[in-house]
Parts: sequence; C-alpha cells; structure tokens
Amino acid sequence: MSGKIEASHILVDHMHEVDDLQKKLDEGVSFEQLAQDFSNCPSGKQGGSLGAFGKGMMVKPFEDAAFALEVGAVSGPVKTQFGFHLIKRTK
Repeated sequence: MSGKIEASHILVDHMHEVDDLQKKLDEGVSFEQLAQDFSNCPSGKQGGSLGAFGKGMMVKPFEDAAFALEVGAVSGPVKTQFGFHLIKRTK
C-alpha cells in the first residue's frame, strides 16, 4: 500500500454555504457538479478532484478527515485556514 488516497473537495467561505451544499447533495445533485458551480478552489473546474496525495501533503484537519473516509463517502464540514471543505474520498 502506497499510503496515498484520492479525494475531491468543495471549498467555500462560510458554514451556511456548507449547509446549502449538503442539502443539494441530499437532493441528488452530484458532488462534482456542486464543486464546479460553487467551489472557491481551482480544483472545482475538475469537479473538485485533488488527485492522489499522501500524509503530510495537505493541512492536518483536511488530511485527517480525508483519510478517515470510506471510498465514496462525503465528510461533514471541515474547517481549515482556507475555509470550509466538504471532502469526498474517491479512491
């Protein structure tokens, strides 16, 4: 095992935006579509994909949340110095 995972994320500035995104996910809007429409990160153009990364490559709260997810699962809100993230583990 290489110790790397693949994940996507949606980055927004405010907690209320995360609440709106979670409602849209519950309504069946795809994570990738929401990333393209709402993410503040340049990765949003690729549906939020961050590709593969290992331990120590992301800020700690983000890394801890991403590595704790099952493949296909979406995290609750994760706050970092960049804002609020929803993270989806893809591999």
